[in-house]
Amino acid sequence: MIILNRANCMLLVVTWLLASFACAQGASPDPRQQGPSDAQQQQSPPPLTQLSLEQLGNLKVTTAAKEPEQIWRTPAAIYVITQDDIRRSGATSIPEALRLAPGVEVGRINATTWAIGIRGLESNFSKSVLVLIDGRSVFTPLFAGVFWDQQDVVMEDIDRIEVIRGPGGTIWGPNAVNGVINIITKSAKDTQGALLSVTAGDVDHIIGAAQYGGT
Repeated sequence: MIILNRANCMLLVVTWLLASFACAQGASPDPRQQGPSDAQQQQSPPPLTQLSLEQLGNLKVTTAAKEPEQIWRTPAAIYVITQDDIRRSGATSIPEALRLAPGVEVGRINATTWAIGIRGLESNFSKSVLVLIDGRSVFTPLFAGVFWDQQDVVMEDIDRIEVIRGPGGTIWGPNAVNGVINIITKSAKDTQGALLSVTAGDVDHIIGAAQYGGT
């Protein structure tokens, strides 16, 4: 038999309060020990190999309609070369990275001259393919050709390369006879800080790049 007097009641109340306080502390852990927030997780998407078919179809591209659009809604044969693809391939120039896209023929004429085309119509000036960097044409106004050796973009600054195989004249004009190649670079906020890149090999003996992005 348990006899409840005033002292026992006070002891039970104090015990209940301490237990409630301990449960509240366990339910609300220290925010410094929590994992990354939802916003941080959205800023760092998972690798493409970990996405399902539905998630891959929801990826957004901008070349087909000149505005962000889900890739499964684009009425074009579009292929995306990501920064991870470029890094894993070891490509040291944009023409070498374009070899990753199916249907794009890339030939090297000499150390600085490339012949690039789609549907077997490659040439050293790529007149039948519209080439863009961040949506702006890089054709020379003299004869509507591309000097590939002058497109000196740091490979680490490329976010993705979108390639459309097939006529794109209805959106981009007559220069896009056989396709569109849109080289999209990273946002300025993603290139802040120092970057030093050095590549060495037996063909291109040494290739280096250094840059610093401030605010």
